This record gives sequence, structure tokens and C-alpha cells, in this order.
Amino acid sequence: MSNAIFNPPPPHNEPVKSYAPGSAERKSLQAEYDRRLKLKLDAPMWIGGKAIETKDQRRMTMPHDHRHLLGMSHHGSAAHVRAAIDAALKAKRAWENMAWQERASIYLKAAELISGPFRDAINAASMMAQSKNAFQAEIDAACELADFLRFNVAYMTQIYRDQPQSAAGTWNRLEYRPLEGFVFALTPFNFTSIAGNLPSAPALMGNTVVWKCANTQIYSAQVIMDIFRMAGLPDGVINLIHVDGQLVGDTIFRHKDFAGVHFTGSTKVFRTVWSEIGQNIANYRSYPRIVGETGGKDFVIAHPSADPLAVATALSRGAFEFQGQKCSAASRAYIPSNLWPSVKKALLEDLAAMKMGSPRDFGNFINAVIDEKAFDKIAGYITQAKKDKANIKLVAGGKSDKSKGWFIEPTVLESKDPKSITMCEEIFGPVLTVYVYSENRWADTLKLVDATGEYALTGAIFSQDRAAVVQATEALRHAAGNFYINDKPTGAVVGQQPFGGARGSGTNDKAGSYLNLVRWISARTIKENFVPPLDHRYPFLG
Repeated sequence: MSNAIFNPPPPHNEPVKSYAPGSAERKSLQAEYDRRLKLKLDAPMWIGGKAIETKDQRRMTMPHDHRHLLGMSHHGSAAHVRAAIDAALKAKRAWENMAWQERASIYLKAAELISGPFRDAINAASMMAQSKNAFQAEIDAACELADFLRFNVAYMTQIYRDQPQSAAGTWNRLEYRPLEGFVFALTPFNFTSIAGNLPSAPALMGNTVVWKCANTQIYSAQVIMDIFRMAGLPDGVINLIHVDGQLVGDTIFRHKDFAGVHFTGSTKVFRTVWSEIGQNIANYRSYPRIVGETGGKDFVIAHPSADPLAVATALSRGAFEFQGQKCSAASRAYIPSNLWPSVKKALLEDLAAMKMGSPRDFGNFINAVIDEKAFDKIAGYITQAKKDKANIKLVAGGKSDKSKGWFIEPTVLESKDPKSITMCEEIFGPVLTVYVYSENRWADTLKLVDATGEYALTGAIFSQDRAAVVQATEALRHAAGNFYINDKPTGAVVGQQPFGGARGSGTNDKAGSYLNLVRWISARTIKENFVPPLDHRYPFLG
């Protein structure tokens, strides 16, 4: 048995490759994309380390070419959910008793696999199944997932090192136990890194996990499971299931050993999950940990002193990268009347330069939205906005086409009503609504930003006047969990900007920091008295 106190390698953020024309990484990624185009992937569930195939097989397609078959995914029933729970509970004792440095080694190896031999595979999978351009795939699938794994190891050791004081004659210790039971991870389509982090963060702390990914994430999730298995993750620690949501909920949330949920998705679904947990609270062995990052209606507000070109660039990138399918995407903007003509001109120039199409063409900035359901929802918002001619002006875009893929033009709306639907409701697509405020009503507009909508995830303020920055930072204290000064409200980096919001945007447990990992442990205090007293009488009794 090892008796040393180990220091894992210091974490570092994975460098982002450029994929510039003629670069080696561009050629390599294009080759992997083309190789995968010729394959038909079979995507089983993974329960107890075994590939589980079923008769319920469903098509996996590309959003930008929905007629192209990527392969077939195998879907299960409530029996498979129960099997996954059983596998997680069976693996739990050995996994939680494994020395922390051994768990850390698995994660550090997985990070090296992602940033090395699996880099093209995980990026190409995200490009094909989620319609991300090469840069969006790189910063998400390769870099951010590797960052999560490396930094979480560092945060784990930071937590374990935190020990209490001991008085003379005693030794006080804190033991950081995993939760008693299994953890359920429910992950979205839009970030491969989130799909990997939500099950792996609790598992690092000694928990075992049942993981359900979005159906449109299954193709990329298979690559994640391949990496974890190659890194040496024991069977049953993370169990991946493809089962319809209601069946999962009915089984997971009624099980006495349910210990917690790690969630990223819609506010509506998260509230349903919370409600179901509440209804079953008396059945559980312990009070479950409920950790969720949900919706956003993220803002950019410009002060009259702001640089209009910087504002326009933040809007074109923040609103339209990955087709606005980020919970942090800029969705509402408040631009002063003195700046709007310049901001509008620069924004329209940016949009005119953006090409839309398949991510296989590296010249395309805009790709497709994830599926037909999302397409119809987003297009419906745009159609409804066009009808409100009294309050809404179409500034750019507005067209859509689903004949080959789910393509929606980057759309900019100008609203006279700061409480219009597209200023308040989460659309989760390439739609930006701008409200032009009187340049003399800065303070009132700050109050408006704070009071609009139910969310509080990300937001940005642009100003060259420091007093205005200070004023906005205070006025919008609770309006965003991630607040940006002279920067777009997207692109949080693990270890640099811990991510999460409050209000209707989630529990703000900050993925990418130690704050998230402490939710997956249950500390035990141990006090040892070296020489116990032998007489009950205290001196004051004399």
C-alpha cells in the first residue's frame, strides 16, 4: 500500500488549435470527418461495462443533412434503467474504496486521450451529430472536456487537503465520503464537454452514476464512453442508458438509493425533476443533492460611452456562434440611441460575411440547429415576431429552410417593447432582439435589464466609462451568475470563469470549480481523543 502524499500534475487549459487553411490539424480533422461519413455506427447502451443492444433501434442523423444516416442507436425500457441502477450500486463499494490517486490517474489519462489520439474523433463526432463548426467543436469537445477532467482532479485534491484544527491531545479529521446511493446525470445535446462532465464529476468523488444523454447527443456520447473505458474506468462506475424520459424518471426518482441528480437542460424539465424528487422525499435513504444548470435569456447592455465595433462583434459572436444554441448565448441587447446606427451597421456587415452550411466546409460560420423540433420552435418565434409590425422590426435574417438540413438564418429583431416575447422568453436559436433605449436613460435601463424575464445566467456590459461599469456591476448583481465586462457573455473557461447562474437559470453550483465537486461528497468528522478523561467531575464542581 502506498503511504506517500501525492501531488498530481498541475492542471492547464488545453491550447485551442486554429484549424487555419493548410494547417495539419485541419487536414487531420477533415480526414476523420470523411472517414466517419462512410461508417454506420452502432450505438449500444453501456450497463455494467457491457454493450447492451435492443430491438428498439433509432436513426442517428446529421442536423445539416438529415437524410444522411450516421448509424443506429439502441434504446431500452424501465428494465434497463433498473439494470443500470443495480450495476452502479454493485460497483460502488470497490470504486469509493479505490485510492483517490488511482481515480485521478484514470481522469488524467482520459484527458490525454481526448487532447491526443481521440481529438479528431470527438471533434468530428460533435461536428457531425451536433452541427458544430470546427472551432466550436474544438473549444467544446476537445479542450473543455479535457479541462474539466484535469481541473477536477486538482479541485478534488484541494478539497481533500482541507482539514480542521486539532486541540492538544486530540486529532480532528474530515473524511470526504461519496454520497450514499447512486447519482443520476441528465445531459443536453449542445455541449459534448457537459455530456462528459456531468457523469464524471460525481464519479471522481467516489460516486457511481446512471447517465442519460439527449438522443441527439448519443453519437458523441459513444466516443466519451470509448475514452473512459480506454482510460481504465471500472465497469459499472458510469452506466449510459438511452431510455425515454418518463420511464427514466418513474424509475430513478422512486428508488430509495437515489442520492442526487446532475442536470443541464431546460428550466421546465428541471422544475419537473425537482417536483418529482419532492414528492418522493420520504422514500430516500438520504436527502438527494439537486444540482442543475438550466435556461438563460442572456443580455448585453451598452453604455453610451461603449465602443460600437466591440459591441457589434460581441453580438455577432455571442448571439450566433453555434446557432445560438448555448444557454449563455446573447439573446437580448440594450443599445443606446447614440450608438445604435454604428452598432447596426457593423452588425449587418458581420452577418453579411457569415456563410451558412455544413461544418465539413470550414468556411461556414453558421450551421444547422439540432433537429426539426428546435427548427419549428425557433421559426415559430420569428414568424410571430414578423406579424407584430407595430412593435417589431426585422433588421436581418428571418428566413429558414429544412429541405436538406435544419437551417435558420441569423436573425436580428428590433423591438420597441422591452417586454416583448422575444425579449423575455428563451428561444435557444440564432435570434437576437435589440431594444434601443434613450441614451439619457442609462440608470432606468439597468433596472429594466434586471427585471426582465426569469433567468440569471450570463450577461455583459460594455462601457469605456469606469463609473458606469461599477454602477452596472452593482445594479445587475443578481441578474447573471457569469458577468462580463467588455466581452461577450459566452465562452466561460474551466478554471478561469466557473459557470452557472441563479433565479430560473439553476442552482449556481459552478461547473469548472471546486464548488461543484463539494456537492458530490458527504463529509464525516472524526475526533480522536488520545487520553480520555477518567472522572466525570469538572474543576468548577470543587
